[in-house]
Amino acid sequence: MSHNPTIAVVGSGPIGSAYARVLLESLPDARVVMFEAGPQLTERPGESVRNIPDPEAKARAREMSQGPQAGSFRESLGIPESTVTEGMFTARQGTHLIDFGGDGSGHAPTFPAAAAATNVGGQGAHWTCATPSPAFSEKVPFIPDDEWEELIGRAKELLHVQSAAFADSGVGAGIRSLLEEEFAGELPEGYGVGTLPVAGDPQPDGSMRWAGADVVLGPLIDPASPLSARFELRDLSLVRRVELDGNRATGVTVEDLRTRTTSFIPADLVVVAADAFRSPQLLWASGIRPRALGHYLTEHPVVISTVALDAEKMCRFVTEGELDAELARRALNPADPVAAVNRIPFSEPGHPFSLQVMYAETPPFPMDPEAPLANNRWGYVNMGFGMRKRPRYEDAVTFDDGELDYRGFPNMTIAYELSEDELAEIDSATQRLRRAGKALGEFVAEPRLMPNGSSLHYQGTLRMGSNDDGASVADPWSRVWGHEGLVVGGNALIPTATTMNPTLMSVAIAVRGARKAAEALRAAH
Repeated sequence: MSHNPTIAVVGSGPIGSAYARVLLESLPDARVVMFEAGPQLTERPGESVRNIPDPEAKARAREMSQGPQAGSFRESLGIPESTVTEGMFTARQGTHLIDFGGDGSGHAPTFPAAAAATNVGGQGAHWTCATPSPAFSEKVPFIPDDEWEELIGRAKELLHVQSAAFADSGVGAGIRSLLEEEFAGELPEGYGVGTLPVAGDPQPDGSMRWAGADVVLGPLIDPASPLSARFELRDLSLVRRVELDGNRATGVTVEDLRTRTTSFIPADLVVVAADAFRSPQLLWASGIRPRALGHYLTEHPVVISTVALDAEKMCRFVTEGELDAELARRALNPADPVAAVNRIPFSEPGHPFSLQVMYAETPPFPMDPEAPLANNRWGYVNMGFGMRKRPRYEDAVTFDDGELDYRGFPNMTIAYELSEDELAEIDSATQRLRRAGKALGEFVAEPRLMPNGSSLHYQGTLRMGSNDDGASVADPWSRVWGHEGLVVGGNALIPTATTMNPTLMSVAIAVRGARKAAEALRAAH
């Protein structure tokens, strides 16, 4: 191996960015080349489009990341309008459906809302920035607890996680008080009603600068930092194959989408962190086909609703004056509709779901101005429960060498089914959602189960395992079983049934993988 190792990172989302940062900080001689199939949306690479103040510029940035539907498939963008709930568990705008129905579309009849984002920063440019920590059986069982705590701590630093974002909202505190009354005595100590930790930096004017992959990259995109000289980000660069010599990864073959020319980039380590569908697709196209590849697909079934807050109930805890002051402060930053986010986290055995309660002045969909609860002075909450999906081999994305997708890769078919276990938990969560709604006000959108794939939190298709028994793709340090110099990253590695936003967990797993990879590269010098 040359003295100055080269690391190829496929994918520029928060996970690929975490690998790039940890590896460059650990290895003083290494260089990282990061490949992103989509365009750069913002002047600062990987920044959240939620920070773009101009609505037209924000819409344009979102459209640029919509893959095959940014153009001829304009009418099939996203999900049918009746189910769009921007900013609940998902950030739909800026994503494109896997099964978009056009030429080269994937096939996902039982997982119709499966979507991806193709842009610098990946979903990190569009996410809601929710960063809860996994708990109980959500955690990876073969990572020791003390190490896990340290990894989660490092992931929080990389993502700029803080829990103070909404702590000062009087309306938010009133919502918490009403929920605490409703669920008193049912939740274990430390897992009751609270604010949702989010990734971002509070600004002096009270607004938030939301975190994207840009904050994870940090010094790598700061020209004043010496690390930036060893980092290169190539957008509109589609990695076609991971090249192997025997079982060792030797680099990647990349197509420049501007010039349509293809070249081989040698690398001492290849990190594949595209997403839970396109990472396994790339491994498959490269002839890397372990039995578990693409299988054990999970997400969170999501039940959502919208409630108009009841003045009488809220006034027990918040004054009209406090509401006026909050609305006045919010008017200074109209670009960001979410004013406070509360939650009830996952806990076992009694509350095996995650509830998010997002307060906003306006409902997430147009209401008839004559409707009784239109222009509700106290505003609205969009509430959703995330539930568990137990990993099963049959739930999978598979690839067909005989049919190519719109990018010329073996095409995807997603098979997925909710079992009796899941349906029972969905019923139970829906009943709790009704209770929560009644405690706060009146439903303007009744609880409903979102189409499969709506959570955007796709897991399991590259799952980690403690031993190479055919039921996992990667080892406990994210290395692909039976291969050298090849590491995978992302939500796809999560092997457990989870209910919460997985980004923080996936960054923690990536930190562990990157540290181990850095050790191996140091030893190989």
